[in-house]
Amino acid sequence: MSDKFYATGRRKNAIAKVWLTKGNGDIKINKKEIDSYFPRETWVKHAIEALAITETKSDFDIRISVLGGGLTGQSGAVRLGISKALVLYNETLRSKLKPLGLLTRDSRMVESKKYGRKKARRGSQFSKR
Repeated sequence: MSDKFYATGRRKNAIAKVWLTKGNGDIKINKKEIDSYFPRETWVKHAIEALAITETKSDFDIRISVLGGGLTGQSGAVRLGISKALVLYNETLRSKLKPLGLLTRDSRMVESKKYGRKKARRGSQFSKR
């Protein structure tokens, strides 16, 4: 059995590559600490939700490479990547993560802009006079 586990997470336009190794709870995203990469505490909590649920935060060192999208999408991608890597490490964790939706890819994407409109659905403002 390998001591390094790899998984990919996606959300909106963000892609996160996650490497899980046995360690003492060190999490780095793009060679930065997670707290300095995500300025908001909600993004940090969202990203490491799977570790909190499975109570394995101090068991692993996690290296994450994330690109594309904004910080909200990136935290969602990291969350999915960590969840998938945890299941590769231990299949019994699936029963804790699956009911909470942590192993499901959120497929919602931004709707593309249409011609003749200001945004995807918003038209130009109507002027009576």
